[in-house]
Amino acid sequence: MSEQLHPANPAPNGGYERTDIGVRGVLYFLAGLAVFGALAYLAAAGAYSYLDKRSAAEQAPVNPLVTNAPADTRHISKDYPQGAFPNPKLEEDERGQLNGIRLNEEETLSTYDYIDKNAGTIRIPIDRAMDLISQRGLPVRAQASAAAMPAPESTHPEKKKAKK
Repeated sequence: MSEQLHPANPAPNGGYERTDIGVRGVLYFLAGLAVFGALAYLAAAGAYSYLDKRSAAEQAPVNPLVTNAPADTRHISKDYPQGAFPNPKLEEDERGQLNGIRLNEEETLSTYDYIDKNAGTIRIPIDRAMDLISQRGLPVRAQASAAAMPAPESTHPEKKKAKK
């Protein structure tokens, strides 16, 4: 039984294979891989070219009022809105205008300035105003007592007759 598992004749080459893989087979595989890759690239490029032409043919114009619209609206130049639309232009640079509004608000909330120089009214930064309110508290109006206030006159016509 032990003779069946371990043959008496070991391999003549010392138990391992002495021949290398064939270079020709590797080169054929690499050449086939390159050809397949090139064909796949050409097929994908052709499909994208077809879809691009089809999309350009079906593309609707930007606006009927615009006379100098670019042919391909997917690639718009940076100065497109300024020169493309006729006057009057409502908004030319929405992001820039919004950014300017936010910067102006931030400056208003964080700087000192006169509101009315003649009256001596000034604007202080909001952080400073919150500090002052936390230190001093909110101003409180003095409450008049109910007995000191005169009773309001009645506007009902029957009560007016009764007074006369």
